[in-house]
Amino acid sequence: MSGAWLSAFALADWIALAWFFACWAGYGWVVEHGPLGSMRGLLGASHHFRLEWGRQLLRREGRVGDAALIGNLMQSVSFYANTTIYVIAGLLALLGTMDKLIDAASDLPFAKHVSRDVWEVKLLLLLTVFIVAYFKFTWSLRQFNMLSLLVGAAPPPGEGTEEYAQRFARINALSGDEFNRGIRAYYFGLAAVFWFVDPWIFSAITTLIVAVLYRRDFRSKTLAAMLP
Repeated sequence: MSGAWLSAFALADWIALAWFFACWAGYGWVVEHGPLGSMRGLLGASHHFRLEWGRQLLRREGRVGDAALIGNLMQSVSFYANTTIYVIAGLLALLGTMDKLIDAASDLPFAKHVSRDVWEVKLLLLLTVFIVAYFKFTWSLRQFNMLSLLVGAAPPPGEGTEEYAQRFARINALSGDEFNRGIRAYYFGLAAVFWFVDPWIFSAITTLIVAVLYRRDFRSKTLAAMLP
């Protein structure tokens, strides 16, 4: 990496970029493994109902409803995966028309004159975020496929075990967690857009995204309704 390329970014840009990755990775760790613990938030509440779903599945004669529910979940994940492909394609197209993009952006009132390399790095950040989201959504979709196999292979009513219900809940939870990570990438992708405006605004929006996610995961009315 050349010194000229490094000097193209101001100190504020590096601080904002470091804060962005710290918030993205740090919030994910806090929600899933940190002191708050996933069991105290929306993830934990949903995991409880997934386990109960597995237990009820083993008691039911007909499991068409269970298959329909999994199909609905897969449809939602598939929608986001398909949308992410279009976003990635659009960003790649912008990389191919960088000069036109810079000319168009220069007419905006908040635009600052920066080099082509800086624009490319900012677009590559956006591209990276949505590629991560795509991998999360597709892995979630594949795990929901495995979940549908568990429904099809479930033993007759009265013959299922608690271990089978927990296995169903575990795969269901893993699929849901990957979907949540993909959605989280979308939120931080929106924050990354503001790097084109100003690095300090980028940092502020990143912080705001963390606050919004925290409120929804740990302080929302939805969580209150799902808790015992």
